[in-house]
Amino acid sequence: MTSKTQGYIFALLAITIFSLQDAISKHLASTYPPIFVTMIRYWAFAGFTIILASKMRGGLKATARTKRPLLQVTRGVLLAVQVVLAITCFAVIGLARSQAIFSATPILIALLAMPILGERVGWRRWAAIGGGLFGVLLILKPEGGFFDVKLLLAIISCFNFAFYVIATRLVSRNDSSMTSFFYTGVVGGITMTLVGPFYWSWMAPGDWGWMALVCMTSISSHYFLIRAYDILDAAAVQPLTYLSLVYASIIGVTIYGETLSFNMVVGSAIVVAAGMFTVWREHVVGRRVTAAS
Repeated sequence: MTSKTQGYIFALLAITIFSLQDAISKHLASTYPPIFVTMIRYWAFAGFTIILASKMRGGLKATARTKRPLLQVTRGVLLAVQVVLAITCFAVIGLARSQAIFSATPILIALLAMPILGERVGWRRWAAIGGGLFGVLLILKPEGGFFDVKLLLAIISCFNFAFYVIATRLVSRNDSSMTSFFYTGVVGGITMTLVGPFYWSWMAPGDWGWMALVCMTSISSHYFLIRAYDILDAAAVQPLTYLSLVYASIIGVTIYGETLSFNMVVGSAIVVAAGMFTVWREHVVGRRVTAAS
């Protein structure tokens, strides 16, 4: 098996496990506060990042060394907020529709990269951005003549994650990926520990098993994703992440009784196509810049 094949296997495993994690999180969030669920999940995640960092060369001290501490902390807080928003969306909007809106994130990233990162966007990516936003409007189109205000939560979540990715790109200019991963887990864990206890809920004995499974999937999915990025470029991994939308649709329909409207299916297809093209163009432009320098 070639290393590239291994990379794709790791990426597929990560995406599949993430989808299972989302489905279980929706189940728990229908009974318990999403902030409480996120806090327990982050305790396991933070513990994993600390153990992983301690095994790196130089140990915890070397891994935690950063040139952009404020930005790293901001990233950690943004992702913790994102997890809470996403779990809430799964509970109140549904897996399929939430993931359909989330799939527009690469398009928002390309849009925000211009003023924040100073990146130039040509007509091709502008066309993809416009097409992707049209797809989102189709997904959001009111059914029965009334716009569902709850969908705004998914849009906020989408923007929040886009800012997280932009911050990650900025910090990657100075810090290693392992350092960023360490701060993601630890800062997120601290953030949720400061807020989560106010939402503490006593869980039914059977639900602790589901919570343990969420923690296990959180650790394993991030581990496989790290392994995937060790082997593959981000441009190779990103298109595979759209499988989350497929998984969410299957799980949402078969397990949670969600329905897929025509507008949602067509809009999702447009958003995914636009997102994949946007990622591909960013990869092409990035390689040209690297070759020129």
